[in-house]
Amino acid sequence: MTTARQTPARLVLQDGSIYRGTSFGATGTAGGEVVFNTAMTGYQEVLTDPSYCGQIVTMTYPLIGNYGVTPQDVESTRVQVKGFVVCENSRIYSNFRASGSLSDYLAEHGVMGVEGIDTRAVTRRIRVAGAMPGLITTEDATDEELLRRAETMPGMAGQNLVPLVTCEAPYDWQEGFATDFDPQRKPRAAHFDVVALDCGLKTNILRWLVQSGCRVSVVPADVVPEQIIDMDPDGVFISNGPGDPEVVCPAIECIRGLVGKKPMFGICLGHQLISLAFGASTYKLKFGHRGANQPVKDLRTGKVSITSQNHGFATDESTLEGTGLVVTQTNLNDSTVEGVQHVELPVFGVQYHPEASPGPHDAGYLFRVFAHMMTTGEPPGEEQ
Repeated sequence: MTTARQTPARLVLQDGSIYRGTSFGATGTAGGEVVFNTAMTGYQEVLTDPSYCGQIVTMTYPLIGNYGVTPQDVESTRVQVKGFVVCENSRIYSNFRASGSLSDYLAEHGVMGVEGIDTRAVTRRIRVAGAMPGLITTEDATDEELLRRAETMPGMAGQNLVPLVTCEAPYDWQEGFATDFDPQRKPRAAHFDVVALDCGLKTNILRWLVQSGCRVSVVPADVVPEQIIDMDPDGVFISNGPGDPEVVCPAIECIRGLVGKKPMFGICLGHQLISLAFGASTYKLKFGHRGANQPVKDLRTGKVSITSQNHGFATDESTLEGTGLVVTQTNLNDSTVEGVQHVELPVFGVQYHPEASPGPHDAGYLFRVFAHMMTTGEPPGEEQ
């Protein structure tokens, strides 16, 4: 891919919908599942979130890029999305932390963006027809040819994308929240050794773990349980990640091998993998939850948290019977499962992102719940 300015571009959906705009960042053709995100800010975190691997992300907020990009806001080492669709890309940015523009950032990573698209129309289409494969392109091809190519693209169901985003080798993480811009946020003294299973791990989750008093060792998603047991951690964290959870078999088997041996906490894909490891099932949502304002209710306390979310699959509540897992939290928009925990073992997971980068920090207390669970060896209390 090469950099370009104001080159005609098209977004083509598998159902035959075509939207016309111009490219920014790189040029060429990219295909993936087309989804939408309703957050007003945090586009750089979205771009670098490994959970978006294999997807073309449409931002519903009309102006994107107005505060530029900065190295401190990345969630991984590269841009993970297949493509980026916006209504208006701001080439003028204002932010004392910014190191460059969104356009140049995408060009540097060889990722194509499309602007001038009616993103609200795209969003309405996805909400009616569901998230579907599509492509963005600057190619001089006919609409009919592009539609034929889009029609042959696979959906997200059945795709194991975790091998594309997991780390290649184990490593340790020691960075908390303290930065040059916020030096006062010192982490708690480290009391716990935690192994983090990297299925597409976001950097800010690691920061939250360190901030909560954890020494973190990150391992690839294909690790076997004996390797983790030999490391003798106080707890195991299972991360977020992309694709269909039911086909991430190595991670599911690893979690099964750790049941009853170590406290476990999972976020997003990690929550789904815990459900699958205990015998439940997952299913694909029509268009998923992606944004920073999803209301989640704790069924025990009645407390409602506004949460950041990014997922296209969910745990099937009807399959939890006999697994030992119970539902602890639900989504107030559609009643889908947002949290589970085991009735006897120190194991729990949440579907949303308590580390919220970007988004609200209502649910940040869950990292303290994990720490308390590692201290007591008991299931989480009612605050979970």
